[in-house]
Amino acid sequence: MLIVAALYHFTRFDDPAALKRPLAAICCSNGVKGSLLLAREGINGTIAGTRAGIDAVLAHIRALPGCADLEWKESPAAEMPFGRMKVRLKREIVTMGQPDVDPRARVGHYVAPEDWNALIAAPDVAVIDTRNDYEVAIGTFEGAIDPRTRSFRDFPAWWEENRHRFHNKRIAMFCTGGIRCEKSTNYLLGQGVEDVFHLKGGILKYLEKVPPEDSLWNGACFVFDQRVSVEHGLKTGPHVMCHACRRPLLPEDCARPEYEEGVQCHHCVAEFTPERRARFRERQRQIALAEARGVRHLGMQGREDPDA
Repeated sequence: MLIVAALYHFTRFDDPAALKRPLAAICCSNGVKGSLLLAREGINGTIAGTRAGIDAVLAHIRALPGCADLEWKESPAAEMPFGRMKVRLKREIVTMGQPDVDPRARVGHYVAPEDWNALIAAPDVAVIDTRNDYEVAIGTFEGAIDPRTRSFRDFPAWWEENRHRFHNKRIAMFCTGGIRCEKSTNYLLGQGVEDVFHLKGGILKYLEKVPPEDSLWNGACFVFDQRVSVEHGLKTGPHVMCHACRRPLLPEDCARPEYEEGVQCHHCVAEFTPERRARFRERQRQIALAEARGVRHLGMQGREDPDA
């Protein structure tokens, strides 16, 4: 059994480029794979490996400037959900495109998973899902508002167009692991919203802590690795990924006549040119050849978070 660790931490890195090589080295030397992002505002990513390997990498990260109190969320995986290890430099560890947003200054009130149900059931609370449309499509909280954003960059514009809907409302926000809410709650506070709350640890922590019989969550939670989705208890969900458009699919979606493995699904059947579909078919052929040889093909990757 492998461990998947999802983490983020806002801190000040004066020279993130200097941290990249040592971080990549400790991951690779311990057989850890996944994706980590470094920026001046901190670190973000998801990694997987053995217990010893994950512990070694987390110890290295906690020793970085300002990261001693790093928190992370763990879940099990029967197989390695990543094909390789990537450490990348970025302008932001989650891209909102708002230069005045700084979660280190202030954020909304954290709400523990055990207290979340009572908050979102209150009649004066509006619950907003800050994730992207394809994530919300496979699961969300009862009564949550879906902004239908294709990117986290779109959230500020959506808020400006819809803020009138939330007059005299308390705002409760949530996302997969918590990082987007660090920025979105800081943004709303800067917009003059007084009562802003967010789910501490995100959906992943809620699904870990809250039993199904008490849950207000419907569906599965999209994750950015080969598991595609997780359910209560952080068990791997039923979804697979369309390796053309990177949208999550249920088994019944794969039985539709539009579906061709690695080439198209009913979501993207009209989205690509014949030339691109030919490239997809060749990639799928190479993946099948690699599997026949018992080798993992790098084309079999999870969807990277485009907001990171």
